[in-house]
Amino acid sequence: MRILTKVLVLASALALSSGAEAQTLQQNNEAMFREMQQARGLSNGEMQKIRQIFAGSSVIGQGNPAVTRRPLTREQLTAKLGKDPKSFYRNSQFERICGEKWMAPLYDPATQSASDATVCADMFEYPNVPGMYPVTWVKASEAAQLCWAEGKRMGDAHEWEGASHGALTPPDYFFGRSVQAARAAHNAKYQSSARYSIGAQWRSGVCATGSTKNASCNGGSFTGCGSNTYPAGSFPACKSPLGVYDLDGNAAEHMNLPLAPDQMASRGSRTLGVTEMKGSWFIWDTVRAHTHWSRWRAPYWHGTRVLAGNSHHNYHLGFRCFKDVR
Repeated sequence: MRILTKVLVLASALALSSGAEAQTLQQNNEAMFREMQQARGLSNGEMQKIRQIFAGSSVIGQGNPAVTRRPLTREQLTAKLGKDPKSFYRNSQFERICGEKWMAPLYDPATQSASDATVCADMFEYPNVPGMYPVTWVKASEAAQLCWAEGKRMGDAHEWEGASHGALTPPDYFFGRSVQAARAAHNAKYQSSARYSIGAQWRSGVCATGSTKNASCNGGSFTGCGSNTYPAGSFPACKSPLGVYDLDGNAAEHMNLPLAPDQMASRGSRTLGVTEMKGSWFIWDTVRAHTHWSRWRAPYWHGTRVLAGNSHHNYHLGFRCFKDVR
């Protein structure tokens, strides 16, 4: 019996070290932690904070392994790109400006150049490593804490919108109005210039939107709904004009919608505003569930304050981090 136990333990260790998908959420998370630390150079202190946040949840990770069905494997992505995704997506100019790998500077090309950027966005959804699957089942409060854990922050709605549209312009929040009235005023203002991260017209097949929803996914349960996402960077053409990937497709994304100037993450707020869900997700080629152009602000779905303990999470909702660079 002891020999059999040792064989099983060794087999499990080999599976993890080879990058094969582990059998439990906790094992998957541990493999993810090791890879993201090695790939992005995170410190042990940063990783300790990240592990503590994950430890507070029974669901946060890259999807429930029991029901998640990947439309594309990491090995298939490497073959598709012709090289390791981590190397394929390196950008030396962006790294000089942002100070680390896989971040893109945000600016307004009409009046600025990339070197004028004061903020950078993760090029991919968390954990922001090309070839890795996005983290889902994460609450908005956990997303904010995870960004802070490594010296970054959650993005304000206008920053995500600028990254997607291709121009980071001054914030426009209609402070003083109700959440819904402010959203409606914003959408009316920008409707005439609506575009997607990938261009003026939506095109199926360009982004990570060709996956499927589990037949067992009824009501959004963890046991029934797989996070059937693609590896980050599976679609090189799914890139905004500022070089940010997967803003459409893969996972939808938490952002901060400030209701007053002192709730703006971009101004250093640690109280933050209310939740905003951005982008589209992995079944969009067959189920266009709602509008999703770049500067569109969604209805107040599952709305709470960002840092509320009961902020929303589900199988197709993730996030990306932003970083101030000046």
